Amino acid sequence: MEENVLNPIELKLIEGQVAEALRTCFDPEIPVNIYDLGLIYDVKVSEGGTVTVTMTLTSPHCPAVQSLPREVEEKTKAVPGVREAHVDLVWTPTWNPSMMSEAARLELGFM
Repeated sequence: MEENVLNPIELKLIEGQVAEALRTCFDPEIPVNIYDLGLIYDVKVSEGGTVTVTMTLTSPHCPAVQSLPREVEEKTKAVPGVREAHVDLVWTPTWNPSMMSEAARLELGFM
């Protein structure tokens, strides 16, 4: 096995740490982190340490369309073990409030 290959435990650990890092990113118009808001659709960690985050925004017209994906990439890269980070900004499926965590819905008064 190559030295640069991460084992399954390391992959899960990095995935969890990326999720925690993304919980420190906020949409500037909404007081809930983007992870609990449901804007992060997927976090994939390759055996080589490349992380791909698939995300969306609440709308294609969101004022954070330039800054938020860049912040996600930077915070992902800062996680120990991440060798490279990519952000795929997608619009399908379209984000809707049902994608929020229970905590986010409670915070925003949706419950």
